[in-house]
Amino acid sequence: MSDAIKEIQKQVDNWIMEHGVRYFNELTNMAQLTEEVGEVARIIARRYGEQSEKESDKQKDLGEELADVLFVTLCLANQTGTNLQEAFDKKMEIKTKRDHDRHHSNEKLKN
Repeated sequence: MSDAIKEIQKQVDNWIMEHGVRYFNELTNMAQLTEEVGEVARIIARRYGEQSEKESDKQKDLGEELADVLFVTLCLANQTGTNLQEAFDKKMEIKTKRDHDRHHSNEKLKN
């Protein structure tokens, strides 16, 4: 397994210490995460869903908004002492064992 998540988790922590003064508290970051997920949802709903996209929405960068979600998630992991690399690796192992046959035998996924 790669240590990519571990590295970006450290990168975020370094940025906070150098530029951000300190972490916002966990509740503030949770509210901020919810806000960022809402911005992603707005883009997806308007660009890929059935809602019409306003001119002001067309300039929004989905990648940038997803990166905002990732950044705040990494902040929450750092400030709660969560090793996101270990958690992700464990989750991938669980999903691989649990879902491999389930998805391959799902008629809805076959075209």
